[in-house]
Amino acid sequence: MTDLVVRRLLVNMEQPFARHWCGGDPFRTALFNALSMSFPVGEQFFIDSVRNGFKSLPPEQQARFKDEVQGFIGQEATHRRIHSLYNGHLETQGLINHWAPRAQARLKMMDGMDLRHPVAITAANEHFTAVLADWMLANPDLMAGADERMQTLWLWHSAEESEHKTTAFDIYQAMGGSEEWRITWFKRITAIFLFDTLRQTLNNLQHDGTLWQWRTWKSAVVTLFGQRGLIRQTYKPWREYKRPDFHPKQQDSSRSERWLADNSERYTPVGA
Repeated sequence: MTDLVVRRLLVNMEQPFARHWCGGDPFRTALFNALSMSFPVGEQFFIDSVRNGFKSLPPEQQARFKDEVQGFIGQEATHRRIHSLYNGHLETQGLINHWAPRAQARLKMMDGMDLRHPVAITAANEHFTAVLADWMLANPDLMAGADERMQTLWLWHSAEESEHKTTAFDIYQAMGGSEEWRITWFKRITAIFLFDTLRQTLNNLQHDGTLWQWRTWKSAVVTLFGQRGLIRQTYKPWREYKRPDFHPKQQDSSRSERWLADNSERYTPVGA
């Protein structure tokens, strides 16, 4: 079981931020902005899936997961609210969120499905975000020169994604979800996630007017494929999900724990 604390981030997201807030780097800014555009819809789906899966469990199982599920929902609801504010500034900057409506259309197709399928999809997405989060926590200098509020937001979000990475997975197993469907959904989500991330990032760059600048593509190569690149460093932990004996707790969470311990002045536990 995982003890999950709901935290209120002590940053002012009401104030606008620079167009290229990530140290003046158009590609990294566009990539992070693309991910943020997916979060409000995605986080709500994760909340609904885990809540509905939890409610389907027998009473003795519900008692086991009650506190953890409440913490998970609280953390994801906080992420949804913060990124909604973030995305409002992106809209003001002239960026268009194509990811969210595509995701909403796909989710409508899931109405009436077995409750285990949305939880399997959530577990797969949570693995993606946990792997991405650990990469960000391992390489915080990649955001050097970024707006301090945005650095705090992304590293706090990363720490909490790593912190609650087991919740949906454990609920899925408690529901009797099969390994076949767990891995099938993971493969499908991989394709959808990569396509949507690439498409929205390119769209952001196009609207920004920096799509065809040399510095944009140079940064893309370094950020994705460099020695500490996203794809190079996350491929191995990503593929581990396909192992029949995989569990998220097998992957290290020490960077998350360390960031939360070292940056307690940047948030307040809700109810404290």
